[in-house]
Amino acid sequence: MTQIVIVSGRSGSGKTSVLNILEDFGYYVIDNLPLSLILDAVHKLTKDGNIQKIALGVDVRAPQSELSGFGKVHDALVAEYGEFTVQVLYVTAQEGVLVARFGATRRVHPLMNTKHNLPNAIAHEVIMLEPIADRADIKIDTSSLNTHELKEQVRNHLGVDSVVTVNVLSFGFKYGTPIDADFVFDVRILPNPHWQAKLRPQTGLDMDVQAFFNQYPEVDDMAKDVGEFLAKWLPQFLHNNRHTVTIAIGCTGGKHRSVYVSEYVAKMLKTSLPSNMLITNKHREKRHW
Repeated sequence: MTQIVIVSGRSGSGKTSVLNILEDFGYYVIDNLPLSLILDAVHKLTKDGNIQKIALGVDVRAPQSELSGFGKVHDALVAEYGEFTVQVLYVTAQEGVLVARFGATRRVHPLMNTKHNLPNAIAHEVIMLEPIADRADIKIDTSSLNTHELKEQVRNHLGVDSVVTVNVLSFGFKYGTPIDADFVFDVRILPNPHWQAKLRPQTGLDMDVQAFFNQYPEVDDMAKDVGEFLAKWLPQFLHNNRHTVTIAIGCTGGKHRSVYVSEYVAKMLKTSLPSNMLITNKHREKRHW
């Protein structure tokens, strides 16, 4: 189903933050697109690119003549894609908060060149954005919101489900610990098939190596313990504004034990984690096999 969100609002109120949040949610984001190009852009993205989630940023950098005609553009989008497909999200903040934010960041308000001082620029911007604010389906006052709270508000208003990708990664300690790992498990304590000449050239994906591990109950015991720990705690990341979690499982060379255990854990997580947690399984040292 196509979803089109037009994001606008007062400068300094968090419009860019909202667009970044929507990008995290899987929307194709275009900021500061001229209103005259919106219909063509949406048509091209949906028809030619098969992109169904689109977020468009509109603000006072657009010519005032275009902003005043926002209603016509909005009506045209609704006529083509449906009333419940197109939503206008408008962010605002109290004037004192906006002044403080501009002072803290030392950014220049986009209307300062014509309005000479910040209070005048802020006041005039409200007038210019009235055609959009009047059409807003969602209004968010960011005066007292931090980034995480803003993200939750956007999620709740748009009905976006949180999705977390869990990357289960095998690796070899002799090549270094992955710097992006959120959890690291060391399985070098387990029996090592490397010391059997027949098994040395094989990997944890091969049946002979798996048969070797099946002789040692502690291998599956450890893999099961790791999987149960992760199955219990990983769902908490759904409420923690995270989109990826990397689970690194290492042995000496990243060829036998870590590969076997990571495959075991990944299969276990696929059946035990919620459906909005997506599992991937990769073997970092595959190029050394």
